[in-house]
Amino acid sequence: MTDDEILTRTREWVEKAVIGLNLCPFARAVWVKDQVRVVVSRARHVDAFLDDLDRELDLLAGTPAEQIDTTLLVHPTLFPDFEVFNDFLGVVDDVVAEHELEGVIQVAPFHPQFRFEGTEADDITNATNRSPFPILHLLREDSVERAVATDAGDAEAIVERNLQTLRDLGHEGWARLWNKS
Repeated sequence: MTDDEILTRTREWVEKAVIGLNLCPFARAVWVKDQVRVVVSRARHVDAFLDDLDRELDLLAGTPAEQIDTTLLVHPTLFPDFEVFNDFLGVVDDVVAEHELEGVIQVAPFHPQFRFEGTEADDITNATNRSPFPILHLLREDSVERAVATDAGDAEAIVERNLQTLRDLGHEGWARLWNKS
């Protein structure tokens, strides 16, 4: 796939699932203001991907939120296995700490095979974090805190609402969202 195709599919996912299902109640505001940076990494190995992550963390931390509020770092091929991706998140946390950005930037994972601990692989609630490609979502913690305080209420309530949204939608509704049967 070309970068343009990857960007198109990622944007479609944001618009249909993340915003369309209101899985992230604060996404719409930054999306319509064009404050979401979507970057495709073509790193051929983990070390090069970590270099991309370093650059994106530095860019996000050094850019006013009015210009870039959040970043989606997408890698279409490096992490086909969710367990490997999930294990890699510990390294991601270490990188955030190395940049002295703990409490400043948090990272949320998305993956085509995302699976919450304690769920079956086909549990529809896993779809809340399923994306067309492995994605590291870099979020400013102050933006998240502001959004939760002003718009959405308690973060745990958002998670529970999202799980219920997917249960109500079911596998058939999720497939219809993507025009699949």
